[in-house]
Amino acid sequence: MALEQKDAEALTPYQPAAGHNLPPLLRTSSFVVEVSEEPMALPEWVILHIPHDSLLIPAQERSRLLLNDAELRAEILFMTDHWTFALSAGDTPAEQVVRAEYSRLVADVERFENDEKERMAACGMGAIYERTSDGRRLRNSPSSVERERLLTTYYRPHHQRLASEVNRVLMHHGKALILDCHSFSSKPLMYELDPNPDRPDICIGTDSWHTPRDLAEGLTNAFGKRGWSVAFNAPFSGSMVPSEYYFRTKAVASIMVDVNRNRYIDEATGQRNETFAMTRRLVRDCLSAAIDQ
Repeated sequence: MALEQKDAEALTPYQPAAGHNLPPLLRTSSFVVEVSEEPMALPEWVILHIPHDSLLIPAQERSRLLLNDAELRAEILFMTDHWTFALSAGDTPAEQVVRAEYSRLVADVERFENDEKERMAACGMGAIYERTSDGRRLRNSPSSVERERLLTTYYRPHHQRLASEVNRVLMHHGKALILDCHSFSSKPLMYELDPNPDRPDICIGTDSWHTPRDLAEGLTNAFGKRGWSVAFNAPFSGSMVPSEYYFRTKAVASIMVDVNRNRYIDEATGQRNETFAMTRRLVRDCLSAAIDQ
């Protein structure tokens, strides 16, 4: 089944159940975007990075994937950070949000472009995935020409947008903070490097050079005061920093906020559960509290 968005086809992993009331929606040039009911005011030097919530797979790329439709639906369900835009960004001004337009199955913008630097490339899940979450073949190994086409079309433009936004913020404010927004499965998936089944409600991903200690502690305290369990760099670690600024200036700070999916969706369907609204309020309150401290 295909959903046409911006002259491309996106395979959607689920459809609303009969009688399910979805929130108001607006169609933009590239996404279906939820209208937030609760504004979250962030300082103008904060950038929200949303890399993994897109479902969009252009028809040209779908034809190169080896999975049938049912298999692809399941893989998208496992690998997408469902609803993280609605959860973390919502009504944040567009210029403060950098959101990947395409599914990570097309190109994963959070991976290093160079496979030699990317540890997940060893299991076929570098910037261009060749394997699924359970190790099956996703696509045939791309030739150097095909890989360059994918990177040029889907990967590098995202990084250029992020770097451009960071540069704009630095020019106006002298500093920038990237909030790298993710979610993770409540149970370890086969490809994951951390097999521990005891997973926190929130994972705070840090970078040794670009994550301010007081911000990480502030987020930990904010979530902890609300009864949520928090872990540093488990089950996932690190946070996005554009290569132009990586280990070059501490004026660019970054921290990952990774939410356990069982806190806000039905993981069997990808649909938002009854605690979604509460989780959204809590995440936004904690982000605001930690940044304002």
